[in-house]
Amino acid sequence: MTTTEASRDVVFTEIAGMLRKVLAELGVDDVEITERTSFNEDLELESIDLVTLTALISERWGEPVNLAEFLADKDLDEVIALKVGDLVDFVAGALARAGG
Repeated sequence: MTTTEASRDVVFTEIAGMLRKVLAELGVDDVEITERTSFNEDLELESIDLVTLTALISERWGEPVNLAEFLADKDLDEVIALKVGDLVDFVAGALARAGG
């Protein structure tokens, strides 16, 4: 496993944990989260839930991971179609560009 793959796995694990925290606040605790899990269709997250997730991500990784900027580049259909793996790719890439 390369360092990039290891880092990506760590990012996925942390994001999945954040999602579980957000979902637990909504009373949902039995959902499987994979890279192919859709925020909208599978998790049924509302925009306010994504704001909470954004705050958790910002708290964890800080300025190098600008989720608002990432989402601003997408149209509504792209945001609706987002999967956990897309977010993991973005975060891992942002961290790699920031040097870790």
